[in-house]
Amino acid sequence: MVRIRVLVVDDHRIFAESLAAALAAEPDVDVSAAGSGPAALRCLERAVAEGRRFDVLLVDADLGAAAGAVPAQREAGAAGQPPHAPDGIALVAGVRAAHPAVRCVVLAGRDDPRRAASALQAGASGWVAKDCSLSRLLAVVRGVLREETHLPPALLTGVLRELTAARKHRSDGERLVESLTPREHEVLRCMVAGLGRKDVAARLFLSPHTVRTHMQNVLGKLGVHSTLAAVALARRAGVRPADLAGDVVERSGQLA
Repeated sequence: MVRIRVLVVDDHRIFAESLAAALAAEPDVDVSAAGSGPAALRCLERAVAEGRRFDVLLVDADLGAAAGAVPAQREAGAAGQPPHAPDGIALVAGVRAAHPAVRCVVLAGRDDPRRAASALQAGASGWVAKDCSLSRLLAVVRGVLREETHLPPALLTGVLRELTAARKHRSDGERLVESLTPREHEVLRCMVAGLGRKDVAARLFLSPHTVRTHMQNVLGKLGVHSTLAAVALARRAGVRPADLAGDVVERSGQLA
């Protein structure tokens, strides 16, 4: 019998233990549980080190809400900054990047087309209501291992609308980013990495005045009025941040 190894990630202990116990009653399912994103990543790494692997991750969409932050705050952060603590969707993105063979299913306490679409974009294979039946959840677990994507029928139209809108925003952003000169694009990547004007000047060996001019040109060409708006547009368009760590290594090598 081929056994399915499942990792339940939820910071509500009673729910996690109840779900793990229900799944463990299945003859072909092995279950472990983790109470946080970092704990889940440690479980995954330990399994790899021991020559095992998890097949499916079941993760709470609102992971971390018990710590006091509401989902919207964790997702967007203050003033558009990165969230203070990763929620379930952010964990999915991290797991899919580090362990691409693991299939991820998000367990949600409420219907939310926008967040369901974000979960799919992060690499999730399914979005399932927390109060669904055990038989439904098992069908999803087995389905995602067959490369299926599972969504509640009531969410399908809304999710497709969100994904279509996201593609349009990305296409529009890509077109605007393509209008930048190579130097302006380099400055934008520094902005995405969180560098201020003086730090950008030091990195690119330019004067702060020149960098200010480039930043103003970037904002004008992107049609935005603030650095935060420019960074948000750039991220949607797929602009990668400047590799600050690589820059340090490169300069260290030059000094040596």
